[in-house]
Amino acid sequence: MTARTGVRPSAVEVTQWRNAVVVAYAASGIAFASWVARLPAIRDGLGLTPGNVGLLLLCLTLGSFLSVSASGLIVLRLGSRRTIRTGSIMVGIGLAVAGFGTSVLISPLVTGVGLAIIGLGTASWNTASNVEGAAVERAVGRHIMPRLHGSFSIGTVAGAGLGAWAAAVSIPVFWHLAAAGAVVAISVTTAAAWFRADLTPHGGERSYAPDTFGDPSTGPIPVIPPGGSAAGEAPLDNKRKIAQAWRDRRTVLLGVLVLGLALAEGAAGDWVALALADGYGQSDAAGAAGYGLFVAFMTIGRFAGTVVLDRYGRVPVMRGCAAMAVLGLALFVFAPAPWVAYAGLAVWGLGASLGFPVGMSAAADDPAKAAARVSVVSTIGYGAFLCGPPLLGLLAEHVGILHSLLAVMVMLVVSFLLSPVARKVT
Repeated sequence: MTARTGVRPSAVEVTQWRNAVVVAYAASGIAFASWVARLPAIRDGLGLTPGNVGLLLLCLTLGSFLSVSASGLIVLRLGSRRTIRTGSIMVGIGLAVAGFGTSVLISPLVTGVGLAIIGLGTASWNTASNVEGAAVERAVGRHIMPRLHGSFSIGTVAGAGLGAWAAAVSIPVFWHLAAAGAVVAISVTTAAAWFRADLTPHGGERSYAPDTFGDPSTGPIPVIPPGGSAAGEAPLDNKRKIAQAWRDRRTVLLGVLVLGLALAEGAAGDWVALALADGYGQSDAAGAAGYGLFVAFMTIGRFAGTVVLDRYGRVPVMRGCAAMAVLGLALFVFAPAPWVAYAGLAVWGLGASLGFPVGMSAAADDPAKAAARVSVVSTIGYGAFLCGPPLLGLLAEHVGILHSLLAVMVMLVVSFLLSPVARKVT
């Protein structure tokens, strides 16, 4: 089924749209966690040092940097549906190539090429998902962005769980990642048939979905497609829209706020499994399970986020999240016993849970400028996933993996101080 072009969606169509976006977020989580959970096996299979792992992740960084730098223009040019479909196919191919390089060829170069392809597909895909998510949030008329990102976290829990199982039963990395890539590409390209952000008419009235995915917000909210403008407003050139968003002070500061909390999330994804294995003597399977614990509590935080945000507001919640992330990270690094480290992962996961979804919602406060601003905040936020892994890897060569994670606290303090920029703009 394909959504109707130029027609205001019905409640049923909005529900289908929302569910399709959930699939896109969850599949992204599965893709990410699948290769992260097997990072110890990739490291061992290729015989890499921590610094070499950081350099390998630099391939992902370079691919992601190229993609995220152009993501705003890509989404405005192609639309979020085509961007997400193309990105998911690239990620599926990249997973298979990375697994082939690890298990079959035993080639760091081929594995690096696979990670670069994953980066190229993921960055624009995720930016487009945030644009699509912001649009469906306006169509639903309820605060659902934390729960959409919670769907990503559910995907990471599933991916990490399958990764831990695959490691425990010694499934070759290639077969595991190739299967995960196929599932991701097929599910997302199918679900994209119900996306509507590119098709909804300018200034369309809100269509209501059943009250099952969030709490009500007040007032009608117009549905504006990516790159669209409010009724009666002449559309701007795409490059000009992006340039204006980059010059907006609040948008840039929102990006920096998201950057700190995203770094806390990304550092866990890239280094928790290795830190548990090297710092606390845990097995590869236990390391993957530790990452699963982190994303499980991050998922809890995201699904609870709607209620917490409605009760306390964005600013106090962002301050609390940054403080909890610092506490959890400290517990993990300085734990006197492995069980304390696992407890720290739970607190760390809760603290990192709401940075991205709140940043995306805040960037979309003005529907007419949502697409450009969401792409800018996404671009800055994804800088954590791009620059963090290789820099932490190089630092780990000198101070060890555990203590290298303390560098994340600096950006978390910055996020704490920038929390007021998340205040809702009307």
